[in-house]
Amino acid sequence: MAYALKMLISGKQGAGKGTQAAKLADHYGVAHVSTGDMFRAAVKAQTPLGQTAKGFMDRGELVPDDVVIGVVVEFLTNHGDDGFILDGFPRTAAQAEALEEAVGEDGLDLLLDLDVPTDIVVARIAGRRVCSECGATYHVDSPPNVQWVCDVCGGAVVQRDDDTEDAVATRLQAYQEQTKPLLDFYAERDLLVQIDGDGDVDEVFARAVAAIDGARAGS
Repeated sequence: MAYALKMLISGKQGAGKGTQAAKLADHYGVAHVSTGDMFRAAVKAQTPLGQTAKGFMDRGELVPDDVVIGVVVEFLTNHGDDGFILDGFPRTAAQAEALEEAVGEDGLDLLLDLDVPTDIVVARIAGRRVCSECGATYHVDSPPNVQWVCDVCGGAVVQRDDDTEDAVATRLQAYQEQTKPLLDFYAERDLLVQIDGDGDVDEVFARAVAAIDGARAGS
């Protein structure tokens, strides 16, 4: 029996990593887990770390790095053997070191990075429009049937303040600065696999599967 896939996925905002992670999780029969999922599970289980995280979230504060790491390690200790695609963690080299300590040197198969040119993700995000009532998402290239009126609930469809080109460019610059050390961390361990993330969903998915299967076969 093949061992369960254990991998990380990264990519710029708008690169489509959430969509690909969900498809890959279904393909390989493992869980697609985000840090948000782990926080919710820890809070529901009322673990000490979950209660600590809940306190910060209830106050609208960022959860400190040591608590984030603790929640992730706790989750993987209980569920990691079943395989996973971890989305949204680690975000820094320090978090990567903590994750490596938790799962061991051989605990991860790879980090899959979806490489999409910045101008493309800016266009994707800046073109996004969201219903102010129900949160349904549209794009300027595929708007609702009635201009800027939500097909789902009839609410106003608007551009969020953080989806303007300037706001997106600022976020992407911060992402680049934060993520390069992380990619270097996994490259040094021969665990970094980058693919072209530009194209339709099925094309990118096929590239991802080929890259993952190739990396696992060569490990």
